[in-house]
Amino acid sequence: MGLLFSMKKYFFKILARINKIILPSLAKKDLTKLKKWEKAIVAYRYIITKNSL
Repeated sequence: MGLLFSMKKYFFKILARINKIILPSLAKKDLTKLKKWEKAIVAYRYIITKNSL
C-alpha cells in the first residue's frame, strides 16, 4: 500500500512539473471570463497539483 501511494505521488509530481513547462499559466486571468478550453486546462492543472501535494 505504501509503495503504491509513493509511486502515485511521484507520478503526479513529475506530471505537475511537465504541465508547468508546457501549459500556459492562467493565474492572472479572471476565471469567469475564460473560454471552455481554458477552464478545462485550469481544472486539469488543479487536479494534478492537488494529487501531487
